[in-house]
Amino acid sequence: MQLTVTGHHVDITSALRDYVTSKFERLERHFDNVTHVHVVLRVEKLRHIVEADLSLNGVAIFANAEEQDMYAAIDALTDKLDRQIVRHKEKLTDHHRRDVRA
Repeated sequence: MQLTVTGHHVDITSALRDYVTSKFERLERHFDNVTHVHVVLRVEKLRHIVEADLSLNGVAIFANAEEQDMYAAIDALTDKLDRQIVRHKEKLTDHHRRDVRA
């Protein structure tokens, strides 16, 4: 997984980059075909906004979160992306039962 972290009106510190990296490693537990992740951290007045764009095998997933704290926004974003990845993985699996007598 290739992770790109950019910031608008915020400096990306090493602690912030490490926090984002550790949170996004959790997404690989559910679906290991994540190829590229682009995370944008923004600050607008008192709002901390985090956006992420994931590239799976031919599928793009986007999510954003807005909180009063940057770390809380990152946590909310990873929760949203986790749910979307699990939902995408469920769509890929075949839930129909096979005829066992055949």
